Amino acid sequence: MLHRRGLLKLGAGLALLPGAGWAKQPKDAEDTDKKVFLSFDTGHMGVAPLVADAIHRFEAKVTFFLANEPTLDGGYTLDDEWAPWWKARAAEDHDFGAHTWNHDIWLEDLPGDRFKVRTVAGLDAPRVHEVSAAEYGDSLKRVALRFKAMTGRMLDPIFRTPAGHTSPALLAAAQAAGFTHVGWSPAGFLGDELPSDRYSNAELLERALRTIRPGDILLAHLGIWSRLDPWAPADLVPLMQGLKERGMRFAALREHPRYASVIRDGLKL
Repeated sequence: MLHRRGLLKLGAGLALLPGAGWAKQPKDAEDTDKKVFLSFDTGHMGVAPLVADAIHRFEAKVTFFLANEPTLDGGYTLDDEWAPWWKARAAEDHDFGAHTWNHDIWLEDLPGDRFKVRTVAGLDAPRVHEVSAAEYGDSLKRVALRFKAMTGRMLDPIFRTPAGHTSPALLAAAQAAGFTHVGWSPAGFLGDELPSDRYSNAELLERALRTIRPGDILLAHLGIWSRLDPWAPADLVPLMQGLKERGMRFAALREHPRYASVIRDGLKL
């Protein structure tokens, strides 16, 4: 199921998302030691071993955003079966943020500090419902508590909304819970959730290598249910190799000029 709606045409015929999820490139991005910030949202976890191998191969530091999503093996991304995988990634000293517990996509603000959201995860039918601002904050905290139980490490004080959809009220609710939002750069939308019959892996790789610049935040997933020709097995290693050959290195968000101080201060629950 394609989680993101309202695709917008932008350059070379490739569809990208509305700008709500985009992270503006800092003015000093070209002076950031050619860092790029590769990030992964959770998914069905089918490519999780491949991702772990790739980041080890390139000695990369990356950032993961966690939700409790269905997996190919019939479990969930944050269940006991996947706990050792997360513990191993934590030991590698990556950065970790929340992605809401149930993968709730913001739809609109409602009166009384409430939000309409659409829960979309795995192959389950989408469910539209309401949550309070406090409940939204608790969803992020729940991810943090589960992450600490799995790894012994506290989650970083960052989050990413599913589909990148936000509002000032939603961001304020998350901030009250201790979390700062992280989007992605326009060139950093790697397209792994787009339909493969319209956007081939070769096209997505060519575009990424042509447009990504130092300072960009890149977005991929640990498995997308809807894409018939999976992106990561074809593109992840060639992308990382190509960017490395251009002199770029993969850094966690703690090195990003916008998020360094936020992550350094840590999450206080």
